[in-house]
Amino acid sequence: MVTKTELKHLAKLAKLHLGDEKEVEKFTHDISRILEFVGQLQEVDTKSVQPTFQVTGLQNVMRNDEIEVSGKEAELLECSVFSIENNSLKIPKIL
Repeated sequence: MVTKTELKHLAKLAKLHLGDEKEVEKFTHDISRILEFVGQLQEVDTKSVQPTFQVTGLQNVMRNDEIEVSGKEAELLECSVFSIENNSLKIPKIL
């Protein structure tokens, strides 16, 4: 059973504002019930249950990265706001 003092401490840590004493009593009861339920779950034997990492069955689709150039290199370089030097973009230093 969670005490009112413990609940107020938890609320302070979570930066939650609790209103009047009636609200404190309600949340004290609710938190106590939640902790009782978690206690029941801890009693369940799960040693033979495999961990579940993905419940939807979806998988990542991976592909190799391939460079595709849609225009001539010179035309692409001309679109830049930076200056061009030795067929490369010259970008200012950022420190």
